[in-house]
Amino acid sequence: MFAKLIDKLKNDTYITLETTPPNSPQFAPIIDKIEALGLHNLVDAFSTTDNPLAKLKYNSLFAAKMLQDRFNKPVLATMTMRDRNKIALQSDLLGANEVDVRAILALTGDPANISDQPHSKGVFEADSTLLLDIISAFNSGMSYAGKSLGHKPREIYPFAVVNSYAKNPKTLQKKMQKKIKHGALGIITQPVYDIENAKMLLDLIEAANRDSLPKYKEAELVLGIFPITKLRTAQFLSAHVPGINVPDRWIELLRVANKRGEEEEYKVGFELSKTLFESIKELHPKIHLMSANQFNLAKEILK
Repeated sequence: MFAKLIDKLKNDTYITLETTPPNSPQFAPIIDKIEALGLHNLVDAFSTTDNPLAKLKYNSLFAAKMLQDRFNKPVLATMTMRDRNKIALQSDLLGANEVDVRAILALTGDPANISDQPHSKGVFEADSTLLLDIISAFNSGMSYAGKSLGHKPREIYPFAVVNSYAKNPKTLQKKMQKKIKHGALGIITQPVYDIENAKMLLDLIEAANRDSLPKYKEAELVLGIFPITKLRTAQFLSAHVPGINVPDRWIELLRVANKRGEEEEYKVGFELSKTLFESIKELHPKIHLMSANQFNLAKEILK
């Protein structure tokens, strides 16, 4: 399952769909909706988020296991550094390994002080490269402390993330190169909203890979897409989310459409998002689609 996924990542069309587990003890309703819409037939894999924005959600590893069991497709389970020290990280990886949750998306994580859980404290022993290093150790049969694990784990496939925009693009290249040196096979970008931005990111990953060879394996870039169908979403992402650039053209078109009503606003946003998706798919068919669980919208983008 995972070897086939990595082969598609390297050599073929590769599309993953993000799922966000709920603030609930039940993940099955989300899986049921995905199945009812036939989304599992339109993607190569899924991902599960890990308490995004430090808000309490259903566990990403358990959710990944449930998705894999239902659809027999691999799932990238997100793990953040915010909530675990290196003991807990390794313990989770050991348990996940036996139940075949073996594609891991390593994130540093949003700060705990924005959590919906009062007085939460972040762990943050290090950034996400520590988790990448732990995975490298596991893949050699050792714990992070250099001790044998008794039985060598089945191979774990590490992924990482990077911003999609920076005033100085060289900073993005350095971050990509850092993830490559710590073993990431795929690097997923924050949402991209401009084809020229996508081309720039592809140039940066090419340079990062070139500068990392021959000592380190090449990583494949996966371009993130988050459809925008509301003006306020575009304004929020543009003003408050670092590492994302929403073009002024998008905001202006959505502003004009917003004055004409919700239906026109949705139509304009959808057309912009769908056109972008198709353009990126033609340029570089390695895409991670994020929709905040708006699965009907995801289907319309994908089909």
